[in-house]
Amino acid sequence: MPLRVAIVGGGPAALYAAAELARTNRPEVSVNLFDRLPTLGGLARAGVAPDHAERRGMIEVYARQARRNGRFRFFGNVEIGTHLTHTDLCRHHHAVIYATGAADSRPLAIPGADLPGCHAASAFVGWYNGHPDHADLDPDLDCDRAVVIGNGNVALDVARLLLADRDTLAASDMADHARAALARSRIREVVVLGRRGPAEAAFTHPELLALGALKDVRVDVERSALTAATWPSADYGAGLRRSTLTRYADAAPSAAPRCLALRFLRSPVAALGHDRLEAVRLVRNRLLVAADGRMTAVPTAGEERLSAGLLVHATGYRGTPLAGLPFDAGRGVIPNRGGRVQATADGPDLPGVYVVGWIKRGPRGVIGSNKACAGETVSALLADADAGRLAPPVGNEVDLERLLAARQPQVVDYAGWQAIDRHERRRGQGRQPRNKVVRLDALLAVAAGVAPSETPRCVGR
Repeated sequence: MPLRVAIVGGGPAALYAAAELARTNRPEVSVNLFDRLPTLGGLARAGVAPDHAERRGMIEVYARQARRNGRFRFFGNVEIGTHLTHTDLCRHHHAVIYATGAADSRPLAIPGADLPGCHAASAFVGWYNGHPDHADLDPDLDCDRAVVIGNGNVALDVARLLLADRDTLAASDMADHARAALARSRIREVVVLGRRGPAEAAFTHPELLALGALKDVRVDVERSALTAATWPSADYGAGLRRSTLTRYADAAPSAAPRCLALRFLRSPVAALGHDRLEAVRLVRNRLLVAADGRMTAVPTAGEERLSAGLLVHATGYRGTPLAGLPFDAGRGVIPNRGGRVQATADGPDLPGVYVVGWIKRGPRGVIGSNKACAGETVSALLADADAGRLAPPVGNEVDLERLLAARQPQVVDYAGWQAIDRHERRRGQGRQPRNKVVRLDALLAVAAGVAPSETPRCVGR
C-alpha cells in the first residue's frame, strides 16, 4: 500500500514538508494537503510584507517541488475540525503532519487595549495583505500619529508600510482596499516602541536598512539609546544594527514631512480614550541582567503620554489549539519531540502524528528556517514508516473523497488554485506581481471558472 500522508496547512512549512516527502524519490509516497483557504502560501501570501515580492514568489517554487513525484493533491477550502476531524485524517492516512502555524497575536494586556483604533498585528497585516478573515478591518487612518508596539520584523513592516509612498504601494501586491486607504492616510509620524534596548531588538538588519529607503521619511533614533550600557553585545549582527542605528541617530536635520521614530526602553501601560484611542501612556524602563544572563526590562518612575489615533501591537504570535490534539498553552505550540507529537509535554509519542513549522517550534526564524524543520519531521516520519510503527489507513482515497464531498461540496483542488493564481496575475496587468482577490465567495468563483460576481459552484476533480 502506498504511504499516504496528510498535511494540514498551506504555508511554507507545509510545502517544505511536502517537498521533502517528494524528494525522497519513494514512488509509494502520496501527499494530501488541506487548507481552510482556497489558496496556497499561508504566511508567504498573507504574512510577508506586500513590498517583499521576492519572498512571495517562493510559493511557486515550493509548490513545484511538492508536486515533483506526481502524487500530490490539494484540498482547499477545507477546515479541519469542521469538514474533517483529526480522527478522519488518521483513518484515511498513515500519518498526519500539522503545519498550522501561529496565526494569533499575543494579547496586549493593558487597560484600553480593546478601544477602537487598537489592532493586533495579525489582523492589521492580514488586512493589508488581503486575507479574507481581515478584509473588513477598516482601520481609521485619519490621525497624525500611529504607535507600533514591538521590535521584530513585523513591527518594522507595519511602520514602513504606514509611511510608504503611493508609488511603492502601487507596485506591490497589497490588497486594493488597503492601498486606497493608505493613499488617503493622514498619518505623518509612526513611533515604534521596544520595551528593551536596541541590542535585544528582534528585527533583522535588512529590515532596519529598509527604513532608510523610505521616500520623504526621516528615521529618528535617540542617540542616548546607543550607549555601551544598552549595547553590551559584540556579535556581528548586533554590530551591523548598531552601525545603522547610529547612522540614523547622527543624520543631519531633515525637512522630510514624515517621521518614523524608533524608541527603546519604553513599555505601554495603558491605551487612553473615550470612544476610541486618543493616546498611549508609556513607562520608561532600565535594563538589568537576569539570573540566566538575559537582559530584562524593569520599569522606572518615568512616564510619558503619547497622543495617537492608531495602535498596532506586534509583540509576537502564538499557535491555537486543534481539536483532538494536545496543546501547550504556555508556549502556544503542540508538544512534540523532534516533530513527533507527544500526548503531554513529557509524555509518549502519538503514533502517526507530526508537526512542522511554528506550531512545532514557536514563532521563531524566517521562512527558510522551515526547510531544516521540515527535514527533521519528515525524517522522523519515514523512520517510523520503515520501522512499522504507522497503522495502515482504514479508508482509501475514494472513501475520503466521498466523505469530503458530503461535508464540503466546495473543495478547491490544485487546478482551482492555479486558476486563482493566473487570475490574480492577470489583474496585476504588469504593474503589480498580482492583484489579489480577497473575498472567499469571489475566490471560489474564480477557482470554479466563473465570474467572481456569479454564484460559485463546486470545483470538480
